[in-house]
Amino acid sequence: MPKVISIGAQYFSDLREKDCFYVDKTYFIKEWWEKKDIVTLITRPRRFGKTLNMSMTECFFSVKYRDRGDLFEGLSIWEDERYRALQGTYPVIFLSFAGVKAVNYETTRESINKLIVNLYDDYKYILEDDRFDEKDRRIFDEISMDMSDSTVYTSVNQLCKYLELYYGRKCIVIIDEYDTPMQEAWINGYWDELTAYMRGLFNNTFKTNPYLERGLMTGITRVSKESIFSDLNNLNVITTTSDEYADCFGFTEKEVFEAMNTQGIDPSEKEKVKTWYDGFTFGSITDIYNPWSVTSYLDKRKFDTYWANTSGNGLVGRLLKESDRGIKIEFEKLLEGKSIEARIDEQIVFDQLSGSKNAVWSLLLASGYLKVTRAVFSSAGKPDYQLALTNYEVKCMFESMIEGWFSQTDDFGDFISAMLRGDEYEMERYMNQVALNTFSSFDTGTSPSGEKHPERFYHGFVLGLMVDKSRDYIIKSNRESGYGRYDVVMEPKNTSNVAVIMEFKVRDERRGEKTLSDTAENALSQIEDRKYDADLISRGIPAERIYKYGFAFEGETCLIKKG
Repeated sequence: MPKVISIGAQYFSDLREKDCFYVDKTYFIKEWWEKKDIVTLITRPRRFGKTLNMSMTECFFSVKYRDRGDLFEGLSIWEDERYRALQGTYPVIFLSFAGVKAVNYETTRESINKLIVNLYDDYKYILEDDRFDEKDRRIFDEISMDMSDSTVYTSVNQLCKYLELYYGRKCIVIIDEYDTPMQEAWINGYWDELTAYMRGLFNNTFKTNPYLERGLMTGITRVSKESIFSDLNNLNVITTTSDEYADCFGFTEKEVFEAMNTQGIDPSEKEKVKTWYDGFTFGSITDIYNPWSVTSYLDKRKFDTYWANTSGNGLVGRLLKESDRGIKIEFEKLLEGKSIEARIDEQIVFDQLSGSKNAVWSLLLASGYLKVTRAVFSSAGKPDYQLALTNYEVKCMFESMIEGWFSQTDDFGDFISAMLRGDEYEMERYMNQVALNTFSSFDTGTSPSGEKHPERFYHGFVLGLMVDKSRDYIIKSNRESGYGRYDVVMEPKNTSNVAVIMEFKVRDERRGEKTLSDTAENALSQIEDRKYDADLISRGIPAERIYKYGFAFEGETCLIKKG
């Protein structure tokens, strides 16, 4: 019988009490408990059930839910008598950093302090016990919005001590979405301040804490050990390439198809669901589906970019938009459905994101936008991964993101129209407007002479062409043809349409270019001399239907000539 689907529900007790749609993941509890690791960090993409699983774990172990075995009746964990006896027997501290998103350090610190204040407020009742005296009450009172850093660092540790005294058992500490504040800190420029603060809190909570039974953390990325875990040597890190807990987050194909049957969805839709929402691989388990998108589809009964449309794409969009020419060229291949090869470091070093291609691909993999199609180990034993876009939903998301780069002006579409009809004068007018509106946002950088270099802009521009004209054209850039390499070729899928070759150059006086006109002429000469039209002609496209354009840049000014 179909179940009511509660979109956005993150609390296990709510889903169970209201008898809503739920995919049984309670076997995670057993797997985690029997590992006996002191502190476990599990990284998974956003909206992959991390918070729900942490809420489930809290409901199972926490004394707050003593005698609430009804929440687990009919689920896999309740089949084991040993685990029935464990339910509701531990003090559990639960902190979620999912909502800690601020543009400065002061506000972030204030938000985390507020979480700790609320945590202490929840347990004030223990002070009524005779085992606590006035000194203990003063320590509780020190937990305030303006408490010192040293008080923050030891706050969770101290609460564990009190709860062990009160309940007679050590504490389980759960921290959900630990890295959300870290990503915001990197984006907004207060990384160093926040990492020092978080390092003090985590080390005192998880390392120097004799009152800790187990620790469990979740996040999207594994932030580098040097940043916040430098003193934490009892941490078991589970990433997307680890086999542990591989099927505990996200839906397996079996679970998705069973849910479709239960909800009464036509089996003929299975392949389309697979195309849109499958593609994630955790450890050696493939065919992991995006749970947010699947539940949204089951509820709405239509296909859409549900996961991609939720918040959280800002960092990825910025990295791609501001990336150098090499990354954008690789991304062209991904949009074409091809794979790229990269060496992945699952320990994300945010300071390297601006200068390391592999760091960018590592973040995109951890965030769920890329999947591993094959791993190849080098002679040194280090893995190189073949990576591809995860699924159709992710492809749609990136296409929408790229379209957004040029959305502030209609001139982009006007430029393309002028180009396909051979009107270089209108092209030049539109191009200058496009460049003026978008140059700075592509972080174009400077050349050695101090002049602006448009490489990042025009390779972003190429991605825009790929998205806008991919229905009718194959867009290629920096590929071999004739005697050299061209910048951009638009090859028509229908040979009756015009083809376009574009060569981009920055004015360089060392080449004898006194004016932009000289630069544009040199660009056209390169197209001719290196026979960039060879492939197009071999496909049967007449020479007169091949439009050749030389682009000359100087700063934010562009001049275009047609050959």
